[in-house]
Amino acid sequence: MSSGAPGAWDSDFHAPVLVAEILGVFAGGKEILDCTLGGGGHSEAMLSEGKMVTGIDRDPVALSEAKKRLAPYVDAGRFRAIPGNFAYIDEMPAIANQKFDGILADLGVSSRQINDQERGFSFREGAQLDMRMEGAGESAADYLNSVAVEDLANVLRDYGDEPKARRMAAEIVRRRGNREFRTSDDLVGAIRGVLGARSGPGDFARIFQAIRIAVNDEIRALETALPKLREKLVPGGTIAIMSYHSGEDRVVKNALREWSRSCICPPEQLRCNCRGRALGKVLTKKAVTASGEEVARNSRARSARLRTWRSDAQ
Repeated sequence: MSSGAPGAWDSDFHAPVLVAEILGVFAGGKEILDCTLGGGGHSEAMLSEGKMVTGIDRDPVALSEAKKRLAPYVDAGRFRAIPGNFAYIDEMPAIANQKFDGILADLGVSSRQINDQERGFSFREGAQLDMRMEGAGESAADYLNSVAVEDLANVLRDYGDEPKARRMAAEIVRRRGNREFRTSDDLVGAIRGVLGARSGPGDFARIFQAIRIAVNDEIRALETALPKLREKLVPGGTIAIMSYHSGEDRVVKNALREWSRSCICPPEQLRCNCRGRALGKVLTKKAVTASGEEVARNSRARSARLRTWRSDAQ
C-alpha cells in the first residue's frame, strides 16, 4: 500500500498521518493500544482491519468525539476509550494487567483540535490563547503573560526550532508590558514584529507549537511515558511513535536506541543486572516520512517522523 493511500478509514473528521505505514507496522498484531487517540483516525483504520483497540487521550473533548465516531466498534466490543495522560499509563486500573501487541503514540494535535477556535490551538484570527489539552491549569495566555524571558527563549528554540528565539522572547515580554496577551492576534503580531511582514503560516505554526508543548508539559510527559509504554508490550510487540519536531524526535530516537543496547544499566552501576542483552531492536534506522503525495493531500503530514521498535520475543 502506498504512503497515505486512501481507504475505508478516510473521514472529514480527521485525516490520520502515515496510516498505511502504521497498518504495516501492526499487521501481525491483534491487541493495539492507541495512547494518543486524538481524532481517532488511526484507531478507525486499525479497527477496520479487524484489530481490538484501546484508546487513551488526556483531552476529554477529543475522547468524547472519538467515542462517538467509533461507536459501532464500541458496541461490537472491539474498542474502548480511557481518559488520561499516557505518562500515567501505569496508574490506569482498566489496563493494569493488560499487555499489547502494538502501541501507537501520535504526538501531534488532531485537525479537529486545531480547527476548534475555542480550544486556542490555532493561529487563526481572533482565537483565544488557551491550548490546554485537559482544560485545566495555566492557559497559553497565562503562560505568555508570566514566563521569564530566558525560559521562553529556550522553549522557542528547543520546541519551535526558532533561530531568533531570544529576540522573539524579548519582543513578547516587551509587548505584554503594554497589553496582556489574550488572542492569537497578539502572538502573531509579536512573531511578525521579529520575523517581519513576510512571516507566514509556517512560522506561526512553529511558534504556536512550541507554546502548546510548554503549556501541556509534553516533553516531560513523553520522557515519562516511554519506558512505561515499553513495559506494556507483549514479548515481540511493537511501539510506533510519530513526532512533529526535532525535540520530540530526539527524545524518541534516543530512547529507542538505548533500549536496543546490549546493556542498559546506568553508567554509575558497577554490576550489570539487565541480563546483558538488548531489550529489543530499532526497526527504523531512519525516521519514516510521508510521501509527496500524502503531503499534497494532508499538509500536517509534512513534518511527521515515524520511528518504530520491537521488543525481544523471549
